[in-house]
Amino acid sequence: MMKLHCFGESGNAYKAALTLTLADATWEPVFVDFFKGATRAPEFRALNVMGEVPVLEDGELILSQSGVIQDYISSKTGKLGGKSAAERRDVLRWMFFDNHKVSGVAGPLRFNMNFLPEDKRNADVNAFMAMRLASALKIMETQLAEQAWLAADDITIADIACAGYLFYTEDFTFDRTNYPNIDRWLTAIADQPGWKHPYDLMPRALG
Repeated sequence: MMKLHCFGESGNAYKAALTLTLADATWEPVFVDFFKGATRAPEFRALNVMGEVPVLEDGELILSQSGVIQDYISSKTGKLGGKSAAERRDVLRWMFFDNHKVSGVAGPLRFNMNFLPEDKRNADVNAFMAMRLASALKIMETQLAEQAWLAADDITIADIACAGYLFYTEDFTFDRTNYPNIDRWLTAIADQPGWKHPYDLMPRALG
């Protein structure tokens, strides 16, 4: 059985966990107590020198970085990867976009606004990241006005990647009602058989 080292508050871990779930893979979560420094412990660094979740164990194979894990699961199961080489390239295009423009901004913004001690929160930094996030979401909103899914005729790992942080309810300046096409798309993802909210799919570190 595959093991995913994760915790519920991590949107990047959620991408891997949801991909495993929607691909009907057999897996189990291994809780990582991030807020108590577990990813900085020597035993975790021995597993992943980057000191981050998610980490996937599949027998002797160990993978880190959510996009790599998603690609591996898609390749292994033959699901969620697109139906042609052209679709696969578009899947990768949107996953790279997510890493740089969406999750790469939403993740630290959500962390700064909710999990960082209040005396360390910088309003100017957060305002800049909120502007960057809004710009990226407008691009997704435009794409989703033209088609049901980001990269193909059906859900792919690109959709799961770009939605990785958007189901969280903590404030990070994202309100799905301001983006009707994204709102419809998130509902379609949540309607997939087996879908669960990140806090129901993985153990939480807080709350």
